[in-house]
Amino acid sequence: MKKTPLNQVHRELGAKLIEFGGWEMPVQYTGILQEHQAVREKCGLFDVSHMGEIHFAGPGALATIQHLITNDAARLKVGQILYTPMCYPDGGIVDDLLVYRLGEEEFLMVVNAANTDKDFEWVKDNSFEDVKITNQSADYAQLALQGPEAKNILQQLTEIKLDDLKYYWFERGEVAGTEVILSRTGYTGELGYEIYLKTEDAVRVWNRLMETGKEYGLLPAGLGARDTLRLEKKFCLYGNDIDENRHPLEAGLGWTVKFSKKDFIGRETLLKYKEEGYDEKLVGFKLIERGIARHGYKIKANGEDIGIVTSGSFSPTLRESIGLGYVKREKAGIGQEIEIVIRKRPVAAEIVETPFVK
Repeated sequence: MKKTPLNQVHRELGAKLIEFGGWEMPVQYTGILQEHQAVREKCGLFDVSHMGEIHFAGPGALATIQHLITNDAARLKVGQILYTPMCYPDGGIVDDLLVYRLGEEEFLMVVNAANTDKDFEWVKDNSFEDVKITNQSADYAQLALQGPEAKNILQQLTEIKLDDLKYYWFERGEVAGTEVILSRTGYTGELGYEIYLKTEDAVRVWNRLMETGKEYGLLPAGLGARDTLRLEKKFCLYGNDIDENRHPLEAGLGWTVKFSKKDFIGRETLLKYKEEGYDEKLVGFKLIERGIARHGYKIKANGEDIGIVTSGSFSPTLRESIGLGYVKREKAGIGQEIEIVIRKRPVAAEIVETPFVK
């Protein structure tokens, strides 16, 4: 397994380590419930150095990015960030990712860890001329500081004016004396920042953040809390809620597909889905009876199979079991009574509005 620059730090903190996307990563330290609540109420610090970074530079960089993604990178100003799927010709999702506009002819694509090599080959195979594409994942460590106290903690370690940093924008500067790319982004739905820095600086900056955040209740947080936090906000997880067999429209990501662009991979197929319709839709549900829905469980309505669970967990914020799943569109209405088949036993549930936590 690959290891992040903070692997030894996680061991010293007593983290439970698991394999995730080919990486040895902390799933929890003090416990998922406590770490989740820290992010919602105070602050949590995540090591997300396993994420991949692909760099684009040259006169053909924007044209290549535009061809690869469904969203519109042409509207990005330098310093701005875009969330977008990247699709195959059949509309299936290669990955969901962030695009950073570093300069007029320079972009950084931040991709999911398990997809980095696949994505890199895909973008190289579908690039235009006059663009240099490099996999810079090994050069970056990444930390995510998330929670209501994130600004109070981080502002003590940087001269970047955080009050002026808007959502989905970034600035170059220093944090704890280290050069970074600092973005106002995150995967938790809380106020937060993601810090890109050199791998050799990761341990020192992590320790400075933890020291500074002690008085604010900062806790290290693992993949377990990251998953429950994103689920409460209905943020899709690649490999669970979206993959090559799902397209952005059925996943509720239609807002990221800009048909005003004349050319991007998958456009014709997705336009056909938009005009002619599609069979299933990703919905949120909560269990009315006791139980936990898990990926792959069947969803039924009146004894009929109508879909499948993609994500499910106990919500620490709501204190109830929630989940996501694809169901037939005619059965996807809010208030629809459904059943989740847990160990061959149908458990009552109901389709509800999302995000689960506002």
